[in-house]
Amino acid sequence: MTRPLSAPLDVGFDYTRSTGPTLGRFLTDLRHRRVTGIRGADGRVHVPPLEYDPVTAEPLSEFVGVASTGVVRGWSWIPDPLEGQPLDRPFAWALIQLDGADTALLHAVDAGSPDAITTGARVRARWRAARVGAITDIEYFELSDEPADPPTDASPDNDVTMVVTPVNLHYTHSASPTEDPFLRGLMEGRLIAQRCPACEKVYFPPRPACPTDGVPTTDQVELSDRGTVTTFCIVNVPFLGQRIPPPYVSAYVLLDGADIPFLHLLLGIAPEDVRMGMRVEAVWKPREEWGPTMQNIDHFRPSGEPDAPFDSYSRHL
Repeated sequence: MTRPLSAPLDVGFDYTRSTGPTLGRFLTDLRHRRVTGIRGADGRVHVPPLEYDPVTAEPLSEFVGVASTGVVRGWSWIPDPLEGQPLDRPFAWALIQLDGADTALLHAVDAGSPDAITTGARVRARWRAARVGAITDIEYFELSDEPADPPTDASPDNDVTMVVTPVNLHYTHSASPTEDPFLRGLMEGRLIAQRCPACEKVYFPPRPACPTDGVPTTDQVELSDRGTVTTFCIVNVPFLGQRIPPPYVSAYVLLDGADIPFLHLLLGIAPEDVRMGMRVEAVWKPREEWGPTMQNIDHFRPSGEPDAPFDSYSRHL
């Protein structure tokens, strides 16, 4: 039996947000080796600082400086660190109550072994040499009774107002019994769809079950690479990773014999001349560049055929 196709996938983006006055103050102070909390209505000092009181829900504004030394209140040992974690060697995630604070901060402790760390152990911050205004400016905490490094002079005209957090997901995707022939077909320049045995609708890309009848789509159908533009969008706004400069057209193409259109790039025509019902054909990349992906079709272009009548695609908009 042929094993299904599988491949590693990496999904990632940079999440950018403004910090606001509370988190911005906290991050700005970290850049200068200072840890800042905020006092709540009941007198407790929260680290990291909160924007609103957890008891009264009132806005908080009384910032309080605390030490970068403290006590471990709880911990969990990480024998095999993952990519992106603070250390590339075994370490502990710990809840650390800094001196002068009443709540605990989650951070890494470089303890060497699980036998070396205990609840109640004293720790101090190990600061990075190059700090940017992020929680990672504390590289990790280390077991120590010694005082922490003194803070540096603050720079009042260089506050942290924006932060960028990379978000990444790495995983291996194994093709389903429906996806596998579809992907293998693409490697051969073939477009494989699935037909519902109940309503006989043809789905491309294929679906394992018909959304109308809820039955498995067991019948394979090979389609041509020509179709009809049902609807489209003229892209005028630039964005990160854009293949071509705007304006250009993203169009829903209903392949001949299919019942569901799919989105793809439409080139070879001025955007203002694109219209519903336009007949188009696929432009494939060179065969040596083919893989198990829809990117084998570089784009669609006008085929030169007469426009399809509206009634032929009106039920597929």
